[in-house]
Amino acid sequence: MDKIEKHLLLQPSTAALKSIAQSCKAPYLLLQLREADIEWLPRARERLLQTAENTGALLVYADAYREKDGQLQAWPHIDYQDGSLRDDFDFGPLVLVQTAAFKLAVDQLDDYNYAAWYAVRLHLARRGRILRLPEYLYSYSRDNDKRKTGQQQFDYVDPRNREVQIEMEAVCTRHLSELGALLQAPFKEAPLEEGEFPVTASIVIPVRNRVKTIEEAVASAARQRCDFPFNILVVDNHSDDGTTERLQALTQQHPHLLHLQPKSKQLGIGGCWNEALYHPQCGRFVVQLDSDDLYNSDQVLQTIVDTFYRERCALLVGSYQMVDFQLEELPPGLIDHREWTPHNGPNNALRINGLGAPRAFFTPILRQIGFPNVSYGEDYAVALALSRTWHTGRIYTPLYLCRRWEGNTDADLNVQQSNAHNTYKDRLRTLELYARTAKK
Repeated sequence: MDKIEKHLLLQPSTAALKSIAQSCKAPYLLLQLREADIEWLPRARERLLQTAENTGALLVYADAYREKDGQLQAWPHIDYQDGSLRDDFDFGPLVLVQTAAFKLAVDQLDDYNYAAWYAVRLHLARRGRILRLPEYLYSYSRDNDKRKTGQQQFDYVDPRNREVQIEMEAVCTRHLSELGALLQAPFKEAPLEEGEFPVTASIVIPVRNRVKTIEEAVASAARQRCDFPFNILVVDNHSDDGTTERLQALTQQHPHLLHLQPKSKQLGIGGCWNEALYHPQCGRFVVQLDSDDLYNSDQVLQTIVDTFYRERCALLVGSYQMVDFQLEELPPGLIDHREWTPHNGPNNALRINGLGAPRAFFTPILRQIGFPNVSYGEDYAVALALSRTWHTGRIYTPLYLCRRWEGNTDADLNVQQSNAHNTYKDRLRTLELYARTAKK
């Protein structure tokens, strides 16, 4: 097939991509993005080429069979969207690229060690169509990353990857600028004296079936020492494992604990957050605590509220320590989200899959937005919306212990669950891009 020339990309550097661009003579480049043993199905390459030629797409990728645990499994990918800005978007190991468009993108590259391929595919996305063919065209093996999804998702905050992240941020920032979606400081300060509230702060804990951890989470919230009144709003989403009974008992021990149970049984985590956010006992600030995590001292709530008033922010993002169920530290340890910088954090937030934790919000402004009724990405959605306009405060010292254990909802997702999560967050980024460009 003289219309296709195959090359293996061993390093995602500018030098490597320039070498490929100079040597490629065919109209289409079949680029292998990582080492793998590829076995094509009959007429699969012809089908890939046909799709590219018929649609004019600058990049086409397909679904595949992947060897996992010694067996081939169907491994569907997800559709590319305008908001598919993650530098780790999974095309699989193979993409078919229009050579002329590839060479043009490579010609415009800065000198990158790690982010050259990311820059090229964003350039292609600006100039034309990136298309997924939802057909299984090949199988591959020798996948080097054997970690669970719950471990892979923290790569972008690992200090060992900082140089990589700096390059990726520069590429994404340039892309947003080209699209007219780049946000510029300064951002608005929040009117923190606005409104009347029964307490200064509410710690919000959505929970379903966490009888093993909820008592410790509530205890860490209840022991907070503050110079202002606060309460704890636990939204119990119809637990059936004993969590409800445990919470009923805890209300007798902690008079400022409110045990809320929604009427609806169709609520996700976001819907449960709304139950607390719009409750008449909700405080001026709402502060996150997951039902299996713990504040690491009795000064966390005071630190958060003091930071709100010092920084005049509508959204405040903290840092946390990764631990196992026995509270022993896990790598990478401290998650301080240094990728969020005061001048570029809201832009870099579109490249990564989260905005840090614990999150805290100024209630009147958050009530104007509300949470989407989902159980994944609900906090990311509101954080993106808030950071588009309002100043975001940061605390770089750890505020809580984030437990990683088999009970976490994202501990080890299958491909269908992972795809659903990534598709939704890409959709959130797409909506945010559209909101930014419409605003201008």
